[in-house]
Amino acid sequence: MTSGATSRKSKVSIIGAGSVGTAVAYACLIRGSAGALALYDTNAGKVRAEVLDLNHGTQFAPACRIDGSDDLAVTADSDLIVVTAGVKQRPGQSRLDLAAANVELAQALTPALLDLSPGAVVVFVSNPVDIVTYAAARAAGEDAAPRIFGSGTVLDSGRLRFLVAERVGVAVENVHALVVGEHGDSEIALWSSTTIGGVPALAYDLGDGPVFDDAVRAELASEVMRSAYEIISGKGATNLAIGLSTARIVEAVLRDQHRVLPVSSLQTGANGIEGVCLSLPTIVDGRGATRVLEVPLSADEEQGLHASARALLDVQRALGL
Repeated sequence: MTSGATSRKSKVSIIGAGSVGTAVAYACLIRGSAGALALYDTNAGKVRAEVLDLNHGTQFAPACRIDGSDDLAVTADSDLIVVTAGVKQRPGQSRLDLAAANVELAQALTPALLDLSPGAVVVFVSNPVDIVTYAAARAAGEDAAPRIFGSGTVLDSGRLRFLVAERVGVAVENVHALVVGEHGDSEIALWSSTTIGGVPALAYDLGDGPVFDDAVRAELASEVMRSAYEIISGKGATNLAIGLSTARIVEAVLRDQHRVLPVSSLQTGANGIEGVCLSLPTIVDGRGATRVLEVPLSADEEQGLHASARALLDVQRALGL
């Protein structure tokens, strides 16, 4: 770098200062994900309190400027925007039951956010994330659509990796596993491509036969799917893990990492699916969610993935999308 030259610090704006939005902000702060954070919420007192609380801890974290307001203009000139705002999921409520209100919000917010930050990548976390992301991508227009994607099954895949690692007593970093499809009740765990230290999970044996037989696979997949409902029942919301996983997505974009993540993006033919947003392993870089990888699937997995896509398409049609 030439002497005296400076580079602009990356700015991340977070829409919604509720439990998820503040967890995203906190995770980004302590991980040093961005050079500046801006929080927006319609509740002026809440957003001011959260910004104060975060700023009081900045001396203990990587340098970061933190602002907040109930005026959307605080998000201007963002490099990346994380949308967490929406109706809160209630105990026992399906993510798809949230669709109508949060779709309407996404349709109104997305053009307004892009007017203030024309080049920004926008990541949706609001549930049901696949439906909301699809509505936002449509509202943004064809040119901007590749920069609009959802957090998808990044957290679900992390939950599966944790459970697999716990079952066999290895570090979670040595487990590679993907959950694809809808972020919700029709999601699919890809056991055929799951590996533990390079060993296929389906062949993993501790000396008394394969560990991941049909019953264990069904048990763990069900636990991944049910875990959000269990957390919501116990504490009212899932926020800490989604904050951390979203910060990881933020870093993949801002640092142009070309990271493969199962984010939810508009599908255009990979694995025979199009016209719907759902999660498949996707290269995430400075341009957003770019290339979707064609993942090998077993017959059951392919059937489940297409069923997941049909379920989401049915919701889109019901909402007139």
